[in-house]
Amino acid sequence: MTAVAALLAKELADLRRNPGVFLPGLLVGALAAFLPFFVAVIVPVATGERLADSSDFQVAIEVYRTRPALGGLGAEGAVQAWIFQQFLIVLVLAPVTGSMAVAAYSVVGEKQARTLEPLLATPITTLELLAAKVLGAAIPAVALTLACFAVAAGGAAVLAEPGVWRVFLLGESLATVFLIGPLASLAALQLAVCASSRAVDARSAQQLGALVVLPIAGLLVAALVGAVTLTATVIAWIALGLLAANALLMRIGIALFARESILTRWR
Repeated sequence: MTAVAALLAKELADLRRNPGVFLPGLLVGALAAFLPFFVAVIVPVATGERLADSSDFQVAIEVYRTRPALGGLGAEGAVQAWIFQQFLIVLVLAPVTGSMAVAAYSVVGEKQARTLEPLLATPITTLELLAAKVLGAAIPAVALTLACFAVAAGGAAVLAEPGVWRVFLLGESLATVFLIGPLASLAALQLAVCASSRAVDARSAQQLGALVVLPIAGLLVAALVGAVTLTATVIAWIALGLLAANALLMRIGIALFARESILTRWR
């Protein structure tokens, strides 16, 4: 753990010197925080039509008006609560994007800076090295998620119908952002680290990590059309699947991260 902590401190120091790698995550985070307000608040005001008057949201109205944890929302507030909860999935994309950009540069950047050779010459194990790089990308990404979540919840308290902000405190909402989000981030950055250990440029490694975004985007579409409801059971199964994927990716990453091969193949 001492070796991992020392390497983690080095990774975070390197990130402070290269803040530009967080730009994709910041852009996605800003979009994730703004999009539900655009759909639930701005569009109804601009068009002069209430969301509750649409027959498409009658099921959401019935479900969210009767949830005791939401304190008895009105029809419009129930629709807004449903929209905010569904778009929480987009918040998962923020840490994935942020982690992906950071992890893609984690190995390739050290190759280009010629700092990887002395690092690999130390007695640290491959697991310790990968753990430090994974945590170095995951910690800032989770911090970004916290910031986006706080902005969205605060904005809902100010701009949405009274009581809508409570949807952010539901168990399903918290699990989506703080369980699915970090696990998806770990999967994305491990894919990027695996690719960057064999790649000669960060772009190719980042493109592989982007594969994790596809199922998350599919989950968002399925939730919006009503094909999937993110109940506690569904979230638990998704989390278990991501845990298994992360364990497998760690084993693959250790196998791919051949120290001698990296040094001899790098040009």
